[in-house]
Amino acid sequence: MGPKPELYLIEYPVGSKVVVLTDPSVQRAMPHRRFQGKVGTVLGRRGMGYEVEVYTGSKRKVLFVLPDHLRLHSP
Repeated sequence: MGPKPELYLIEYPVGSKVVVLTDPSVQRAMPHRRFQGKVGTVLGRRGMGYEVEVYTGSKRKVLFVLPDHLRLHSP
């Protein structure tokens, strides 16, 4: 299968809520499985990927994730 080109066209503005969903067909910048399904906040852009702030319990983690592994959060 491989990466979907339309995922790279989506722009996530700073401050938007995203869900971390790993796509196993893309191994680059894949977050650890403990972050699967977590909702985070976009802090900024870094190259082709995004900086995403995620909380696991009371600890703050900053992930560097490609858009393949992100989806917009709909409340």
